[in-house]
Amino acid sequence: MTELTIAIAKGRLQAEALALLARAGLRLADEAHLSRRLAIEDESGRYRFIFIKPADVPVYVEHGIADCGLVGRDVLLESEADLLQPLTLEIGRCRIVVAAPDTNLTDGFGMLRVATKYPRIAAKHFGEHGQPVEIIELSGSVELAPVLGLADCIVDLVETGATLRENGLQIVEVIAESSARFVVNRASYQLKARFVSSLLEAVKAGMQEMVVRPPSPIGRETG
Repeated sequence: MTELTIAIAKGRLQAEALALLARAGLRLADEAHLSRRLAIEDESGRYRFIFIKPADVPVYVEHGIADCGLVGRDVLLESEADLLQPLTLEIGRCRIVVAAPDTNLTDGFGMLRVATKYPRIAAKHFGEHGQPVEIIELSGSVELAPVLGLADCIVDLVETGATLRENGLQIVEVIAESSARFVVNRASYQLKARFVSSLLEAVKAGMQEMVVRPPSPIGRETG
């Protein structure tokens, strides 16, 4: 019988999240890794994984469709979902930054055009600095916006900075550090306390194993 449903952010974080959960004892059968199914039970049958876009993880968990999930802090900051965040995970480390061709960009006056996939984070950041901005929301390739004249700067997630450098951009400011978080639905935390607590302890143990035996780099480079 399935005890908990776990939402996994597809893409950049997925491989590391599955590796961590495997160390915690939640393993998928070999054929499941090759499947295109988006809802799969682990080998024990106690856990069901659902694979969804990162921005959808807080939605599914907040509404109780998933009991818990693994997703980046950047997504949580942008969503402002009402979730419990009992664990900070040692995977998916990156930064949310302001980047532009000119590092002195924000020293002047006037309206800045900011291209981003994170409109809430960007608006809050510049609002706190008293800088008027026009937010241009994009779904991908935000680095092109300053290059082609669509925006003065970008707010984006950066891991190594290689993509920024290749497009002639520099980091102006770091808004926040980000890594993966283990999030839990508030009702599930109460109603399924025994199962959630057991899973949290298993994930903690898996994290300790990662510190002892660091994993090889997984996934594509970001920013």
